[in-house]
Amino acid sequence: MIYKIITDTPIQTVKDEMMAHAKEAGFGVLGTYEFQKILQSKGMDLNQEITGYELCSPKAAQDVMNELPEMSVFLPCRISVYEENGKTVLSTVNINDVMPTIDASQDFKEHMNSVYTKFVSIMKSWN
Repeated sequence: MIYKIITDTPIQTVKDEMMAHAKEAGFGVLGTYEFQKILQSKGMDLNQEITGYELCSPKAAQDVMNELPEMSVFLPCRISVYEENGKTVLSTVNINDVMPTIDASQDFKEHMNSVYTKFVSIMKSWN
C-alpha cells in the first residue's frame, strides 16, 4: 500500500529540490507540511523531521475527478520525506495497489498508471 524510495541524498537537498523535480515531471507543489513543527505548535512532540508535500498535475486531476469523483480522496498526490537509519526516505500511496479495487475502464486504469509512473519518477530522481 505504501511505495518507498531510499536515497543517500541528504534530506535537506531533497527538500530544497522538490519543487524543481516536481516541475520537471509536470507536477506542481501545492503545499508543504513540516509535521514536526506543526505538532510542536500544538504542544506535541514528534521525534523526527517529516515533511509532507502535496503535488498536482492539473490535467491528471481533472481526468481523475471527471471519471471517478470518489478518487478525489487520493488528491492531491502526496510525498512524505523523512530519515530512516541515516538515509532519506520518500514515500507515497502505491496507487497501483488501489487501482485493481476501483470499478473503472481499462483505459482509465492504464492512464492512471502512466500518471503514477511520472509521479514516481519524481521520487526516483534523487537516486
